[in-house]
Amino acid sequence: MVYTVTFNPALDYIVRVRDFRTGETNRTDSDELQWGGKGINVSTVLRNLGIENVALGFLAGFTGRALDQGLRDTGIRTDFIWLEEGLTRVNVKIKAGQETEINGAGPVIPAAALEELFAKLDCLRSGDVLVLAGSIPVSLPDDIYQRILARLADREILTAVDATRDLLRAVLPYRPFLIKPNRSELGELFGRTPADDQEIEDCARRLQEEGARNVLVSMAGDGSLLLDETGGVHRLGVPKGAVRNSVGAGDSMVAGFLAGWLEHGDYALAHRLGTAAGAATAFSEGLAARDQVLALMETF
Repeated sequence: MVYTVTFNPALDYIVRVRDFRTGETNRTDSDELQWGGKGINVSTVLRNLGIENVALGFLAGFTGRALDQGLRDTGIRTDFIWLEEGLTRVNVKIKAGQETEINGAGPVIPAAALEELFAKLDCLRSGDVLVLAGSIPVSLPDDIYQRILARLADREILTAVDATRDLLRAVLPYRPFLIKPNRSELGELFGRTPADDQEIEDCARRLQEEGARNVLVSMAGDGSLLLDETGGVHRLGVPKGAVRNSVGAGDSMVAGFLAGWLEHGDYALAHRLGTAAGAATAFSEGLAARDQVLALMETF
């Protein structure tokens, strides 16, 4: 089974305004509600690609109930921990030429709730996959990813971590199955932004030397680079299409890669599926749909 953890899920309220003006009353041209959070994005795309999974994390209040029901309605299994106080956050995304985001803080996660999560993770078995994605709420210790991977060490559980800076580097000694930094995040890790493919490969190889098994580097319009644990180096560009959305493209790449690996055990194919899934989300208003992903795979 695949499990995703989202520490700070959200309802993403997306509004489109033709002529947005600050300090005035604005009328929307259209609006919609989406289920947000990096781990939840991974769960959604995995489900779209036919991979059953369970979404874990923390929810609170009526906004949490709406998110939980929305995920269940799409066929995603959920096993959230319910907090007694606060509300699951609402993120407002204003699309008016440029995009403006107003992201909520989310509820406080007490120590007892965190122990409940640990208890759920203790039930994972050999061969299961755990995806940790996104930032950490201020109410949680900043070494939480490290603590989780240490707890699961030597249990033959495949872990995928999509995080940044110290949060990512701290988990490398626990040999995560997959990490997915982008080019700018490599720059944050190494104090310089890689200028070309060779420099990106060199940085990715250093992350492998620090413990990562597979390093997938996303480079937006320049495609992606995968260093797999067998020594393979895979480079792909991106399919042609009009970019309409940047939210969730990286999460979709993680989901596509995992789906490809779980179904075929082939790193080159997993890389293709991950790249197609990331592009499918970038070319859509929402997250990647299966038919769209498979169609884009044919362009490689």
